[in-house]
Amino acid sequence: MDNRVIFHVDVNSAFLSWEAAKRVAEGLPDLRLVPSAIGGDPNSRTSIISAKSIPAKKYGITTGESVSSALRKCPGLIVVRGDFGLYRRCSKAFMTICREYTPTVQQFSIDECFMDMTGMENFYPDPVAAAHELKDRIFCELGFTVNVGVGPNKLLAKMASDFEKPDKVHTLWADEIPAKMWPLPVGELFMVGKQSAEKLRKNYIRTIGDLAARSELSLKMLLGDKAGEYAYRASHGIDESPVTEEWEDEKSFSHSVTLEEDVRNTADAKNILLSIADHVSRRMRRDGARAYCVGVTIRDNYFHDRSHQKKLDVATDISTDIYKVACTLFDELWDGHTPLRLLNISLSDVTRDEIQQMSLIPGEDEKRDKSRKADQAMDAILEKYGSGSIKRASQ
Repeated sequence: MDNRVIFHVDVNSAFLSWEAAKRVAEGLPDLRLVPSAIGGDPNSRTSIISAKSIPAKKYGITTGESVSSALRKCPGLIVVRGDFGLYRRCSKAFMTICREYTPTVQQFSIDECFMDMTGMENFYPDPVAAAHELKDRIFCELGFTVNVGVGPNKLLAKMASDFEKPDKVHTLWADEIPAKMWPLPVGELFMVGKQSAEKLRKNYIRTIGDLAARSELSLKMLLGDKAGEYAYRASHGIDESPVTEEWEDEKSFSHSVTLEEDVRNTADAKNILLSIADHVSRRMRRDGARAYCVGVTIRDNYFHDRSHQKKLDVATDISTDIYKVACTLFDELWDGHTPLRLLNISLSDVTRDEIQQMSLIPGEDEKRDKSRKADQAMDAILEKYGSGSIKRASQ
C-alpha cells in the first residue's frame, strides 16, 4: 500500500442540493426538507426522476423511475425541472474551492472529484481535519453539503466517501479495510457491475471479504482475466492509478427511458426514440464530441434485452442523423408486437477532433450544416428556459 493521501469529494444529491441551495438563497423553502425531486414534465411519460430528497426517499421514490410513478407514491411531491446551467456553475464553484487546497484535482464527474493531498503536510498536517474544513467551507460558502472520503489511493477514498451520508468525512486506510470494507456487500465494491456482482453471489461470494478470500486465479476463471484481476486487487484495496489534473473525457454517451406503459406500436416507439436521440446528442454536443457508433437496446416486458449497433463512416453529433440510425436498428431488433418497457440509445467511438470529414455526396455538407444549426438553436433555448421549453413538431 502506498503512502499517498487522497480525498474523494462527492456532492450529496447534487442536482437537488444545487437547486435547493439556490432557492434558499432566494428566501424560498428548502427542498431538502420536504418530499421533492428533480425531473421533467410530470405530464410526459418519458420524464424520469434524476435526484430526490431524503424525505422523498421515505416514500419509496427512486432515481430513474417515471415522474408519474413517483407522484402516485407521493401526491404532494414537489417536482422541479432540471437546470443544467445551474449545475455547471455549482460544479465549477466547488471545484474552485477544492483547487485552493491542492493543485492536483481530477474532476471525475460533474459532482465529484479526487484530490491528491500527498506532500501537503506543511499546510495540512492532519488530513482528516483538512477534510472537515473543506466540507464545512463548501457548505458555508456555497450552501450545499458534500461527503469527503480520505484514503491512501483513489479506490479507498471513493469507497470511504460512499459510507454514511450526508455531510460526512470518512477514512478508509489500509488497516481499516477488514473492519470497514470487507463486511460490505460485494456489489458495493467500486467498479463491480450488477452482472459481475450477481455472478459472484451465485458462487457464494456475497461480501467484499468473501471476494478477498478467493485467489486471483479463481476470480480470473470466474470473471475473465481483466475483471478477475481488478476484483482481486480492489478487494485488497490495491490501486496505483494517479490523480490527474484533467477531467477525463467521457468515452461514450447513453440515455435510457423506462416506460410507464408498455409500447405496443412503432409510431410511439420511434417518437420516444426521437426524444432520447435529442437528449443524448445534446449531452454529447455540450461536451464537444461526435460519435462514430450508434447503438440501440430494447427491453421487453419479460425483461429480455436485445441490442444492435452500427458504425458510421463519418462521426456525427446531429440529432436527426442519430435518430435515423436508431430507427433502422430498432426495426432490426423489434418483432413488431412484443410489448416494450425500455428503450436506449448509446453513442460510442467518440472523437473530439475539430477536423470533420467532408462528404462526397453533393449538397450533403450543406444539409448537415443546416441540421447542426437547428440543433444549436434548440440547445440554446433549452439551456435558457429549461426542459420542455421547445419540442419538435412531430412530438
